[in-house]
Amino acid sequence: MKREDYLSIEVKNGVATIWLDQKDSPVNKVSPEVIGLFDSLITELEADNEVKAIVLISRKKDFIAGADIEAFQKVEEPGDFAPITRKGHEILNRIENSSKPVIAAIHGSALGAGLEICLACHARVASNSKSTKFALPEVQLGIFPGGGGTQRLPRLIDLQIALDMMLTGKNIYPSKAKKIGLVDELVHPNKLHLAACEFALKLVGKKIKRKSKGGLMSWALNKNPLGRSIVLSQARQIAMKQSRGNYPAIPAILDCVEIGLKKGMEAGLEAEAVKFEQMILTPQSRQLIHLFFAMTAKKKNPMKELARPVHTLGMLGAGFMGAGIAEVSIVKGVEVLLKDIKEETLASANKTIWKNIDKKVQRKSLSQVEADEIMARVHGQLTYDNFQTADMVIEAVFEDLKLKQSILEQTEAATKDNCIFATNTSALPIHQIAANAKRPELVIGMHYFSPVPKMPLLEIIKTEKTADWVIASCLELGIRQGKTCIVVKDGPGFYTTRILSPMMNEALLLIEEGAEIKNLDNQLQDFGFPVGPVTLMDEVGIDVGAHIQAGALGDFFKERGGDTVKLSDGFKRMAAVGYKGRKNGKGFYQYDPKTGKKTGAVNEESYNYFNGPQRKNFPAIELQHRTALMMVNEAVHCLEEGIIDNPLDGDIGAVFGLGFPPFRGGPFRMIDQWGAKEVVRLLKNLAEKHGGRFEPAALLVEMAEEGRKFY
Repeated sequence: MKREDYLSIEVKNGVATIWLDQKDSPVNKVSPEVIGLFDSLITELEADNEVKAIVLISRKKDFIAGADIEAFQKVEEPGDFAPITRKGHEILNRIENSSKPVIAAIHGSALGAGLEICLACHARVASNSKSTKFALPEVQLGIFPGGGGTQRLPRLIDLQIALDMMLTGKNIYPSKAKKIGLVDELVHPNKLHLAACEFALKLVGKKIKRKSKGGLMSWALNKNPLGRSIVLSQARQIAMKQSRGNYPAIPAILDCVEIGLKKGMEAGLEAEAVKFEQMILTPQSRQLIHLFFAMTAKKKNPMKELARPVHTLGMLGAGFMGAGIAEVSIVKGVEVLLKDIKEETLASANKTIWKNIDKKVQRKSLSQVEADEIMARVHGQLTYDNFQTADMVIEAVFEDLKLKQSILEQTEAATKDNCIFATNTSALPIHQIAANAKRPELVIGMHYFSPVPKMPLLEIIKTEKTADWVIASCLELGIRQGKTCIVVKDGPGFYTTRILSPMMNEALLLIEEGAEIKNLDNQLQDFGFPVGPVTLMDEVGIDVGAHIQAGALGDFFKERGGDTVKLSDGFKRMAAVGYKGRKNGKGFYQYDPKTGKKTGAVNEESYNYFNGPQRKNFPAIELQHRTALMMVNEAVHCLEEGIIDNPLDGDIGAVFGLGFPPFRGGPFRMIDQWGAKEVVRLLKNLAEKHGGRFEPAALLVEMAEEGRKFY
């Protein structure tokens, strides 16, 4: 890479400004080639007597978006990347030890390696723009900050905050960055360059003096070796409990920090170089990086040229789902007509939306004026007034076919002829909802996941009659709402609910056979799911599960499997006597009547619907394989039948919609990793012991026989 392809230098009034502007790229990225550019550049600027100080700044909307992740995929064996890491350390050490002050002037995102470059600078001046943010998100890729981040961040800011940043990858916005000492000065974006130059000149021949934050307790935990040991020990316990040991990058981060604090910076950096390469080579990192690229690809709409804009959205139902869909729409500039049949439901929805918006005001990522403008876009109403202005209507009413058909009829009468009608159903076949539609080509499914503002997936369901421009427009809206979208074919349960149902049913069957509820949940969490299947049943609702099982999806499984199908009737029996899960405090677990939160104790009475209180031990691997492989096998059935177009959509849907272990990459990536032949063997063994519901999908058997992979 030529220097002019990445940066340019401007010297004025004794300050050399390095303008970062990577050619043919929307963002600046750090790669091995870029590291080489800085090596020679530092030598030149150190030798230039005209230069008294140096400022690093970007011409793009972001500072540096992080490392070039594609470079990690080229690493195949030990020794491939550690030398590159050491070279990077050497250059960042030169910046840190430069006799001339180096200031990072930051606007937009400074992520990963971008933030690590900032940490090596003598000071950091940032814009107070809401688009400015700082993060070390490497852990989300199965790696960790390998450019000195594990060494410099804990020395700059509070150790607990530094560990939290590295172990979670969370974003830090300007106000908090200043408060914790991550940046030294905040200015208006228009004054960033000037302010950074002035700051740099003030530091010529001086060292920056930073006030110690916190009192005696802060000193005890951050500067005292015993206090640091306590913080690291507690962090290790909490992190390992939450991650269940499934993410090796987590202990690697803690190891590097501990080595650096106990043995010094040089030892810490060497630990980084060794362990960073080890992490790149782990299967967990490989899978997480695949997911990252998949998510990035999904930010683009392949049908964009067909999409029609959605300026106004009609939202039918102001419950938890409806309020969530309204929220993710208004924050992106969409006007929302929020209709419900009850005034109190509208008031509750407005309160919920405002509570979430106000959190952003408190974090100073939104101004009060901006928050008020956002809230002004939601219009609560009890009638269909003004629905003729809607470009799309989404319904989120109760899962009842006749009710949804009636809602569709009312909507067609109240809207213009080209208004899209989307249903948020999780299981009802879209073509049945559209059976009496006047304009079936405008009917589509948009399955959001709860809670909508937090869950990343949007499952878009097309029927044989859905127009391409309608699919394209829904994709465009979903991407605009910040969702990762997959398009699937209509059918009972679509993709996500369909592959989840066999897993849930198997969990119920295991409880019938004597499995202990908490142990079942724990073993599936050990496998990598964020919550266990029984907890999920309580969260989704036992009544909802019973409703889905009694509907088209249950009929589908019975018809497909015939005598080999074994469906638990536990859901049905519990729902019949009023069990609904967390929402009414009657479920598999006990709930605090005041807060509604799970106490952690099992509701022993729930065993009465599963052959009584007598329980027995099951091997962990049996609990894991019987449940998880039901989901995996059903995913292959969906690919075989064309419900999903490709394995990638199947993996994205399972990971981001259902919490399939991200470090396993999704059902199809997991099959490739384990080997189709091994998965077929496991399923056949289970079929012999427990029945034909475990028979492997024909496509999976074919893949095993031919030695093929999905990727």
